[in-house]
Formats: sequence, C-alpha cells, structure tokens
Amino acid sequence: MKAERLDLRHAVNAISDVIQNRPMPLREFDQIYMKAGDMVMQSEYIARRFDGKDLLFVGDGDAISLCIAYLRQRKVFSYGPKRIQLVDFDERIVHAVERFADKEGLSDVITARLYNCIDAFPDDLMGQFDAFYTNPPWGASNDGESVKVFAERGIEGLRGDGEGVIVIADDPKLDWARRVLKATQAFTADMGFFVQEMQSQVHLYHLDDAPELRSCNLFIRSEPGRAPVAKSYQLHGARLENFYGREQKLHVRYVREKGRVDYGKAPSETYEIEYLEKN
Repeated sequence: MKAERLDLRHAVNAISDVIQNRPMPLREFDQIYMKAGDMVMQSEYIARRFDGKDLLFVGDGDAISLCIAYLRQRKVFSYGPKRIQLVDFDERIVHAVERFADKEGLSDVITARLYNCIDAFPDDLMGQFDAFYTNPPWGASNDGESVKVFAERGIEGLRGDGEGVIVIADDPKLDWARRVLKATQAFTADMGFFVQEMQSQVHLYHLDDAPELRSCNLFIRSEPGRAPVAKSYQLHGARLENFYGREQKLHVRYVREKGRVDYGKAPSETYEIEYLEKN
C-alpha cells in the first residue's frame, strides 16, 4: 500500500493528545518512551503495514497502539488495523488506553487488558491475531532473553499464517545490541519465522544516559504451513534473571494504578502555591 501524504501539523497535534494521556515512564522496568516525531512516522507505517488486520500489542508504553487508532479516526491517514488488542502489566497504561478510547469513541477498535509475560498467554487470545507488535526490554543484560519472551508471547497470539514486528536496539558500535539482534533472529527462526525486512536505526528515545541510541523495526513472517502455537507456559528459572537490567530479576506481577491521574495536569505534590501578601 502506498503511503498517504501527511499533514504534519495535524499529525503532531494528534500525537500530542496521546502523549498527554500517557503515564510517566518507570525506568526500572525499561519504560523509555519514543520521541514524538518518530512516533508519528512509526504509527503511520505500522498502520499501513497492518491495514485491515487484527493486531496484537505485547506491551506498549510508547502508546503506538493508541496513536494508530486515534490518528486514523482523526483522518491523519485512512488505513489501519481492523482491531487492536493491547496487553500490558502496567495498569496505568491499560486504564489510560481505556479512558482515552472511551472518550474518543475508539473502544470498538482498541481494547486493553492487564497481563504479564511471566504468565502463560491467555487462552482466549491464543491464535487470534494476524500480526503482533512489541517494543520489549532490549536485553542488554540477559543476552536478549527479555526480547525473546515478548516475541514468544506475540507469536503465541498469531494465527498460523502470521507476521510481527520487534522493535529493538540497533547500534553497530554496541556489541550487546548486535548480539541481541542475532539472538532474536535465531530465536524467531526456531519458532518458524524468517526475517522479512529490517528498518535500521529509525527511532530515538528520551534516554538520558544514551540519547543517541536508536532502535530498528525487525519484521518477521511465518514459514508456509506453520501451525498456531497450541499451548503457552509460565516463565521460570533463568529466563527471569536480569529481565529489566543487570540484577533486576522479573519479580513484579503488575504495576497498579493508585488513583486516577489527569496526565495533562501537574500532580499537586510537584508544586506549591505562594500567594500575594494582602495589603
């Protein structure tokens, strides 16, 4: 499908609505958000790539899933997935998507539910999607095992003939990034997929300690005749180690929302009012 000409101002204004709705990132769980300009380009491309398909998002702190649904509704572009399902272990993200979708009339297009990749993939979602998208923890401290886990859950959600995109670090100067890319490609090949395309170094992030670190889109597609995954299993053992970084084992089931937050306004605990003196 040919890309449509974007009204950049219209697109960025729509993206800013989604960003205002997005909860603050938790760095301890590798929630590092993509920059706004790259979000525009990523949303348009993924919408076009998976036009008319049932699309599963395995985690989505960036809110690309919501951007796709919202930008299409705002007529920034006319294509996009038929249905979007997000699963995420952060209740703040799940509720933010649900509230925004309800407010903007998107609940028939995008839904979200609480789920942690440590658990077996939900039975009712197994084999129900044409494609998946994931931007997982990048696996610098566990040789890409965290990437494999998120990709595996995405694959479990696919019908027999399926495809996916894995967004991971891409820097030829970093040995760990190259090792993770190699390990991810080998893992998906073992799962019955081949690399269909790789868009190298296309995203930047709000990452203080590595502001120039970019990520790629790694597109995979199933081999002919592949059968859907029949059963999913809970994670255990070594796969949990260093999941969110060195010495950060996967031991949290959910991030819970303590109260409804209006992300478009400053939290009251972050400022204090000093009044004028009365004459």
